[in-house]
Formats: sequence, structure tokens, C-alpha cells
Amino acid sequence: MTFDDTPEEAAYRAAAREWIATHRERIGDGGDAPAGSAAHLERMRHWQRLKAKSGYACIAWPKAIGGGGGTPIQQAIFDQEEAREGLSSTYFMTGQKICLPPLLKHGSEEQRARFIAPAVRGDEIWCQLFSEPGNGSDLAAARTRAVRAGGDWRVDGQKVWNSHADRSDFGLLLARTDPDALKHAGLTMFWIDMRTPGVDARPLRQMNGGAEFNEVYLDGVVLRDDQRVGEVGEGWAVALTTLANERAALGGGGGPTWRDLLALACKVPSGDGTMADDPVFGRKLADFHVEAESFRLFGLRMLSKVSRGDVPGPEAAAAKLIWSNHVQALSAAAVELAGDFGMIADPAIAPLGGAFQARLMWAPGLRIGGGTDEILRNIIAERVLGLPADARSDKGIPFREIPQGAL
Repeated sequence: MTFDDTPEEAAYRAAAREWIATHRERIGDGGDAPAGSAAHLERMRHWQRLKAKSGYACIAWPKAIGGGGGTPIQQAIFDQEEAREGLSSTYFMTGQKICLPPLLKHGSEEQRARFIAPAVRGDEIWCQLFSEPGNGSDLAAARTRAVRAGGDWRVDGQKVWNSHADRSDFGLLLARTDPDALKHAGLTMFWIDMRTPGVDARPLRQMNGGAEFNEVYLDGVVLRDDQRVGEVGEGWAVALTTLANERAALGGGGGPTWRDLLALACKVPSGDGTMADDPVFGRKLADFHVEAESFRLFGLRMLSKVSRGDVPGPEAAAAKLIWSNHVQALSAAAVELAGDFGMIADPAIAPLGGAFQARLMWAPGLRIGGGTDEILRNIIAERVLGLPADARSDKGIPFREIPQGAL
């Protein structure tokens, strides 16, 4: 098996690289639009619209719904080239790679017609409303309730760690509709307009100064029955589609690499040369290089499975586990290498624009979102290695009867 570009893929990569180089001038260098600002959002929205117009947005989706009509391999190639130029954005990732694939698979024709094309163009932003203060790793233990109110649903509860919820137009909401059913069987998925009365999204200030995550309060929110995604009680099946895509997205790479660490080492004096000449550092750098290359090949192998029409499974869990730990270790090594400058996160002063510092502060969240390390190891142990599952005290009994401490 070879993982080099085929002639067709190499041609597509060259075309994508040329298109990015030509069109990035239309959105400027972003110097006056720091990440997280309203100006930055508008800059990335304009970039998304340019991609959609040229067929580079949601490349693997059919053209009939606004996609590029290409292949997953072509999508991966474009993502790689886009990341090389620092043009990747999380504003639209949640919708296009996490929330909307379940709509494509489980949603109604009306839902697909309404939501897919605007999301492809970047006109609308989506957020994921899954985790709650009392459950994150065990999503099936959701306590947010959706109760029938005539022909509608009334929703009450709280969600947390929702990326860009305060800027989102819509969200994908997992709620409990039948507390008398088994834990996984009593859930239903809905789409929700984030401007609906009773929805309150509050940004959470992070240690890196950003406020990407939110907590969302739902107080008497009324949803129509046609806002349901899939059948009543089948929310967990919809959630599994979402989680597989989320892990694949979060394990997709990006950010500073071992090459950036080497560039930094070449600037740090050591003895008669630089840290790049230090044999101890060299062995550590070699380890990072091997990890990154192994991950790249693993990702391509997973991508070949997706290109055959298969949904990411344990492979996505493994990719996310490998990458998140690699990112944290690499960033920590760079910050330590930078010495006193490693304590400075200001992009105007810090080495390499503070990329490693920002990634180090972001890494703990990466190791939690989409499944903690422990949950992912359980998935690999059970589904790949065939080891026995953990004992569960909540198995086979109605959700209402499960003691909260047993969740």
C-alpha cells in the first residue's frame, strides 16, 4: 500500500494550492482581525463563501446540496493546503463536520433543503448541544428534558462546553424524551434556533484569554415537532453519527509541527551552537517526527476507509487519542525550549507568534472534547482488542431509577 499522491491527487493538490494562493489576497492578512473578534469571523465567512463559489467547500458532499461533488481524499488534500496557509477556521467546522452529517443521514428532506446550502456558504453557524454539567463522557446520561406540549416540545435543561454557541444561528440538541426507557433508548435529537426565547448562551472565559466555549441554559424552550432529527427515542443513533465525525475532525491534525519545533531550536543558543545540535534534543525531535508521520499514515488509512463509504469508527477514536496527546507533548517541549519567552503568549513578542503557547493552553480541551482519553481507550479496548466491557450499574434499568452517583 502506498500513501503518496496519485497523479490525479497531485494535480488536484497543485490546483488547490494555486487557488488558495490566488484567492487569499481577497481577505487580507488578518492583521487587524485577531482570532475570536467579529472582524475575524467576517473575514473567515468571506473565505468560506469564496470556497463555496469555487467548489472547495464541503468538497465530498454532492453538488445538488451545495457541496463540491468531489471525494473525501480531495477534501483532505484541500484541508492540508488550507492549514499550511493558516486559513483553517473552527467557526464552520462544527456545522460542516459534526452537526450537518447527521442531518444528511437522519434528517428530513425539508431539513436538508433548509440547512445544508447556507452552512456550506458560511451564512449560518452551528453549535453542538450535547455535554451537560453532570455528564460529558457519558453523553447518554443527558438530563435535559424535552416534554410533549400539545403538538410541540418544551425543553428545559443546561448544556456546557459548546463551541461558538453565543455566535451560532442553530444548534443540534440531544434531550431526554422518555425517562422511563433505558438510558440510551430515551433520547431524541432536535435542531434548535439559538434565537428562540428561553435560550441563553454565556461565553466561558478560558485561561488562554479566549471564550470559544459556552454554557447554554434552556428555560421553557418550545420546539416544533418538525425540529426533530430522526424518530423519537432514536437520538442515540443520531448522536453516534455525530460523535464519529467529531472525533475524526478533532483528530485531523493542524497547528504547529515538529518542523516548527526544529525552527525554534535553531534560534536557541546552546554551547557552541544551538539546541538543534544537542543530541538529547535531537532524540526528542526524532520521536515527535516518528509520531507525526505515524499519525499521517494512520489518517490516510482511515481516509481510505471513508472514501469507500464507511463511517469512521474506532479508527476515529484512535486518531483523536494519538493526535491530542502528541499536540500537548510537542507544545510543552517547545514552551520549555523557549525558556523565559515560553511564558509569553503575546503573538507580537512570543517566538513563532505564540503558536505553541496557544496550542499548549488549548490542548487539555482537545483531550476532553469528543471523548476523554479514558473513554477513547475503552472504545479501542472493547471494539479493536476485544477486551471485556466495563461493569455498568445502569444497565437494563429505566433511566429514572438510576441513582445519579451510578452515572
